[in-house]
Amino acid sequence: MSWYGFKPYVPVARRRAQAAKEVAKRTKKGQPVAPVNVQGKAIASTFWGKAWCTNLESYSDFANRLPRGRSYVRNGSVVDLKIEKGRIKALVSGSELYEVEVDITTLPRPKWEALKKLCVGKIGTLVELLQGKLSKAVMELVTDREKGLFPKPDEIKMRCSCPDYAGMCKHVAATMYGIGNRLDSTPELLFTLRCVDHMELIEQAIPAAPLAGKGTAPVIATGDLGAIFGIEIGSAPVPPTASGTPKKPVAKKTTKKAVKKPAKKTTVAKKKSAPKKG
Repeated sequence: MSWYGFKPYVPVARRRAQAAKEVAKRTKKGQPVAPVNVQGKAIASTFWGKAWCTNLESYSDFANRLPRGRSYVRNGSVVDLKIEKGRIKALVSGSELYEVEVDITTLPRPKWEALKKLCVGKIGTLVELLQGKLSKAVMELVTDREKGLFPKPDEIKMRCSCPDYAGMCKHVAATMYGIGNRLDSTPELLFTLRCVDHMELIEQAIPAAPLAGKGTAPVIATGDLGAIFGIEIGSAPVPPTASGTPKKPVAKKTTKKAVKKPAKKTTVAKKKSAPKKG
């Protein structure tokens, strides 16, 4: 029995079975499916995912709907989640399968340029940013509510095919938490979502070396590469001797090959025969 157009509650076990069936069905048809799989109680485990969820929970506009969304994403109800430029698409299992679409406003260009300027001098850590190795300075920049990359409530437009006409239903909330989980493994998707290129942050960090000549591509010095990527680039170490002191490199002697001179031709003089007698 349903009330006011809402369908009856479906137990978690049935929702999971329904989700697994849909994944198998689409996979068999060759359709790419990317379900959200939460391991344990924590929806996100890395800085990127945790920061997204924390920012989401900081908005009072979403407070009433988020708890149900957390339950849905934890029990595997998000069957499919795709993050594209300015848009999120999801399929969430509830009383039936519901389609969710979330549009995210493109990050304004002036705001993006300002963020890039703030990151100048910190790009060495920004290269490591996508590897989950972050400095405090970069963390503060990308997660700043005013200057960072996370969208505000008025930059988010949500739609769901369920009968709940609230601004954020539990299926949309599950989708939004699913993004945090997805950023754990693919943090560059946040840049994709806001329609900006994270490579611009890295490119501006590469120091352009003087050109050797017209039409020659810039060359990055070995020392510069080491500074950018935090590694030491040099010659191979000399192995130590038994006493522990490194051997001095011994210059190889070069010997000139003897050039054979062509042999002189020897001519044998013919003996004059004695005149015959009488």
